[in-house]
Amino acid sequence: MVATRMMKSLCLQSLPPTTLQEIASNHHKGLAKVVLKKGKTQLFRDGSPMVYSGAVDRIIGRPPPRTGDVVVVADGTEKPIGWGLYNSVSMFCVRLMQQEEEATRDPSCALNMEKLLETRIDAAIELRRNLGLPSANTNAYRLVNSEGDRLSGLIVDVFGDLAVIASSAAWVEKYKPQVEACISRIDEINHINWRQSVEMLKEEGLDLTDLKGIHLPTSHQRVKVIENGISYAISPEGQKTGFYADQRENRHFISTISEGQRVLDMCCYSGGFALNAVCGGAVNVTGVDTSMPALELANENIILNNLDPGKISFLRRDATEFMKDAVARNESWDIVILDPPKLAPRRKVLQSASGMYRNLNSLAMQLTRRGGLLMTCSCSGAMTQSGTFMRILQATASMAGRKITLLRQAGAACDHPIDPSYPEGAYLSNILFRVL
Repeated sequence: MVATRMMKSLCLQSLPPTTLQEIASNHHKGLAKVVLKKGKTQLFRDGSPMVYSGAVDRIIGRPPPRTGDVVVVADGTEKPIGWGLYNSVSMFCVRLMQQEEEATRDPSCALNMEKLLETRIDAAIELRRNLGLPSANTNAYRLVNSEGDRLSGLIVDVFGDLAVIASSAAWVEKYKPQVEACISRIDEINHINWRQSVEMLKEEGLDLTDLKGIHLPTSHQRVKVIENGISYAISPEGQKTGFYADQRENRHFISTISEGQRVLDMCCYSGGFALNAVCGGAVNVTGVDTSMPALELANENIILNNLDPGKISFLRRDATEFMKDAVARNESWDIVILDPPKLAPRRKVLQSASGMYRNLNSLAMQLTRRGGLLMTCSCSGAMTQSGTFMRILQATASMAGRKITLLRQAGAACDHPIDPSYPEGAYLSNILFRVL
């Protein structure tokens, strides 16, 4: 009997810890605990990854945690609900990385950021493979989409054998070697370009003089990729990560409706929509942008795809001025695409940005022949999340003396997943109207 009791005791002692609290107690002595205010826990139990400083009641731990430290997040009774990475400066006090029930189910990743990075990036790779990316006709895609892949603050875009890593959180900078190691293990990746989101990292409290990015390839090099069978030259130093992979499915859609049409691509960047239109059989395509480097890429792309320069051309003009002049000349196109840059980077400028969206779309509607199609976009998260874009467009149609009919409503391509518990991750609106 005594021997049996001793065996049971030994077995119990050898069992692995079953809760996050036990894992923290057994292996992470002195780990700080961020305790939430009463009534603030359900949002994070439901999966929201961003713990705002206003939701925090107190922090237990001496010395207090520093930016980038692993912390346990707990409810008002100090019962853990998960763990994440602390920031002493940012409005995002903690970026939750794993919930308590996940840590219990998979203790190998619990409180272990290096292991969690490997696991999450491997899952992101598998998801893209299941989505058919990369493929023989598309090797430009998003591999890691921040909160959508449960790595808030980290974006990775793949362009052929180049991975562009965009960092917008202090923890990403701290774990830079580990992030690079995970990405460099991918068979097709030979080069990494590290890009810091300067304004966001300032808000994270980082001294940017200490931040040094990787410069492979150099800013003068071009990377050639293929998307839906169309070739593109990409500059890794260009806008965003160098290419707007989020519009891939919307660009392809344009190719399916362009046969025999005259197409105007406003704010065309490197010509993605314009190239799809001409490859889809458009009789004439005009692209307009203010950026000379972007237009240089666009003209390179004409040559890369052996397109007839008589059917497609790119102009360097201000969008508003070009459209006003075209309206004054009574010009019109069968299909107009309007994809302006981010006009509302913050909710506080939403009202002023709404005026800019109205003005641009009013002109675009007037340039769309009656019965023609207008594809209009907003990449401003504040606009998309507010749900006001459609109302603005309806009011704009009345102002422009046009009647619009909604034909298609889309967002970013499927390699840009969104976590439903963090709807702030939705930023792109792509809307197709018939204009009468």
